[in-house]
Amino acid sequence: MGKAPKKRFSTTANSGNTVAADKHMNSVFKFNTNLGQHILKNPLVAQGIVDKAQIKPSDTVLEVGPGTGNLTVRILEKAKKVIASEMDPRMAAELTKRVHGTPQEKKLEIILGDFIKADLPYFDICISNTPYQISSPLVFKLLNQPNPPRVSILMFQREFAMRLVARPGDELYCRLSANVQMWANVTHIMKVGKNNFRPPPQVESSVVRIEIKNPRPNIDFNEWDGLLRICFVRKNKTIAAGFKSSNVIDILEKNYKTWLATTEQDMMIDDKSNLKDLIKEKITTVLMETGFSDQRSSKMDQTDFLKLLYAFHQVGIHFA
Repeated sequence: MGKAPKKRFSTTANSGNTVAADKHMNSVFKFNTNLGQHILKNPLVAQGIVDKAQIKPSDTVLEVGPGTGNLTVRILEKAKKVIASEMDPRMAAELTKRVHGTPQEKKLEIILGDFIKADLPYFDICISNTPYQISSPLVFKLLNQPNPPRVSILMFQREFAMRLVARPGDELYCRLSANVQMWANVTHIMKVGKNNFRPPPQVESSVVRIEIKNPRPNIDFNEWDGLLRICFVRKNKTIAAGFKSSNVIDILEKNYKTWLATTEQDMMIDDKSNLKDLIKEKITTVLMETGFSDQRSSKMDQTDFLKLLYAFHQVGIHFA
């Protein structure tokens, strides 16, 4: 992904032209599909996305990848303020022109630069026609916000969207599914065909609704993700098979040494030269006692993984 300087983009301009922006843009320059620039052109789909967000007059809405503003102008009609994060200065300029001279002009703030690297101000709702290459980073950035949005209505590549909502036993169920569903409730809203975009992408799209759990689960995000990384390396193999990797043993041994150094048990262990064998024994014991040794991660839900994480913590094994 290309880099662009982060700066506030003024919403003042010298043109009040509000013609159909996507048609105008095609005549000015080519869309950069490497940045995921596939502009949503169907007004019914755009309105449907905005309606699903249930925006209140007091809400601040963050829009990621506004493009020429086909979603933005509809959001501005309902929200108190819209913060639009845009990577491409050309798009930002066109969006600025589109609202110039309208009542919505003062309600729009454009942040120019890389959304993933940006420090975000407070917002109540997130709406995004997401550039596909930032799909996963965008989801996890939202999940990790100090004050997460009340709801996010996000468009993704169809397969990515279906991974977000997949349940244990589904073909697409994976680490992403288990991770996101621990922190949020995710529902599929609508399918969006490729012909609803200009230019049409190579894949179909879907819109999902993400509502982050409040209160959040009382577990460390990095610990949880660390366990899932091991379990889902080969999701259709047994859990025990994933823990036999020498790389996994080395990581857990390092974490165990750190844990020992911060507890009184550090003084109780005289011989630390054979910690690797000790780690292997602890792993075997935990997997046998929990009954997950022969289970497959593709069939396990959040409760199963929480039990496994807790059991490992009881014997001093950590994943972050």
